[in-house]
Amino acid sequence: MTENDYASPRKILSWAEEDRPREKLLLKGKAALTDAELIAILIGSGTVDLSAVDLAKVILHKANNNLNELAKLTVKDLMKIKGIGEAKAITIISALELGRRRKESEVMRRPRITCSRDGYEQIRPYLLDLPHEEFWLLLLNRANEVIRPVQISQGGVSGTVADPKLIFKAAIEHLASAVILTHNHPSGTLKPSEADKDLTRRLSAAGKLLEIPVLDHIIFTDGGYLSFADEGLL
Repeated sequence: MTENDYASPRKILSWAEEDRPREKLLLKGKAALTDAELIAILIGSGTVDLSAVDLAKVILHKANNNLNELAKLTVKDLMKIKGIGEAKAITIISALELGRRRKESEVMRRPRITCSRDGYEQIRPYLLDLPHEEFWLLLLNRANEVIRPVQISQGGVSGTVADPKLIFKAAIEHLASAVILTHNHPSGTLKPSEADKDLTRRLSAAGKLLEIPVLDHIIFTDGGYLSFADEGLL
């Protein structure tokens, strides 16, 4: 049985406006929709005898009105329901898989930066054992949780370029509330150069203007680190 076996399915667009789940979502928000109405949006149309919502109720009934049970059904299982062809079955399974992946990703909490050591440990996987310099950012939200690390540049053995425009462009694009600057010294020295100090001052001043404060600048080496914040150099 395929969707083409139904000459005149009852498409959502043909319903009265107040009965359309898409319009209901726009007017009242996603939480106002029932499970059946959400599934109806996915399948788009019903059969000659059933509206999309009614067909969605049949689908839910097959899964004992349990979304976890519904997620266990295969494409072939769903295609046994009159009015559900391969395309609709795949759409339902894809939507449920996205929901499963979202739930899985929620378990992974964003790391929170509470001290310079936290910042060093977060950037360590990206800078460890490098033979050349690289400049990175840790983008933070309002709770000082890491949104993501971002590489700004990479250079030679003794230097790399850190363009303030690229730094704050990355922060703005990811809606960061604060940043931590970090770059490595392949030589192993933890002493900041005058260029490091000057760059930090300029970026700190720019961050204040943009209301994206620079919380720290960490000089990274494989054996340890120097924090501008800890040393009172910000």
